[in-house]
Amino acid sequence: MRFDVLTLFPEIIESYCNVSIMKRAQESSVISINTVNPRDYTEDKHKKVDDTPYGGGAGMVLMPQPYVDAYDAVEKFDNSITVMLSPQGEPLNENLVLELSKYNQIIMLCGHYEGFDERIRDIIKPREISLGDFVLTGGELPALCLIDAVSRKLDGTLGKLESAMEDSFSNGLLEYPHYTKPRDFRGYKVPEVLLNGNHKDINEFRFQEQLKRTKAKRPDLYQKYFENKEN
Repeated sequence: MRFDVLTLFPEIIESYCNVSIMKRAQESSVISINTVNPRDYTEDKHKKVDDTPYGGGAGMVLMPQPYVDAYDAVEKFDNSITVMLSPQGEPLNENLVLELSKYNQIIMLCGHYEGFDERIRDIIKPREISLGDFVLTGGELPALCLIDAVSRKLDGTLGKLESAMEDSFSNGLLEYPHYTKPRDFRGYKVPEVLLNGNHKDINEFRFQEQLKRTKAKRPDLYQKYFENKEN
C-alpha cells in the first residue's frame, strides 16, 4: 500500500509516520508514505498557494494551479483512489477503512485556510472523507488517522493481524476489556475466567463484555448489531 499525501506541511505527516508502528510498517515494506508539497509546484515566484475569495468573505482559498499540478505529478498506481479530507465528506468508519485497505494506493489532499477552490474538486474528482461534524485547522490530522486506520488492516503492520480483527467495531461491537499483571491492583482483581485457561469460557466472557460495554456506551451500535443479526 502506498500513501501519497498532498500537504503544505509535510513535516506533520513525516514526524508521525517515522516512529512506532508506522515506521516499522515502512521498514517492512508493508506501506510506503510519500509527501508532496503543492508549494513546490506553484508558478508564483513567492511560492504563494492561496488568495482572497471571489465575491468577498473572510480568509484565504487554496488556488487550483498548485494543487492540480502537484496531483498530476504523482505517479498513479493501478487500483488507486484519491481522497480529499473535508468536513463535507462521508464519515470515516470501520467499513470505509476496510474498503480503502483493498486499494494499492491512496492519494490524499489536505486542505487549509477556508478550503479548496471548487475547481480542484471539479478537475480531480476526489472521494471526500470526514472525521466528523467539526472543523480542523488542516487536513493533516484526518490524513494521519486514515493512514493509521488503514495500515492496521494490512498483514504485517501489527505483530499479529488478529490484533486488528479484535479491535472495536471489527464485529460491530466495542472491544472487550483487557487485563495484564498484576492480578490484584489496589483491590481490583483480574476476572477469574481469564486465569483458568479455558478458551471457550474466555471467548464467551469477552463476547458478553462486548455486549455489555456496547449497550452502555453505544446503544446505537448495540441496536444495529442485533438488527443485522436478524437480517
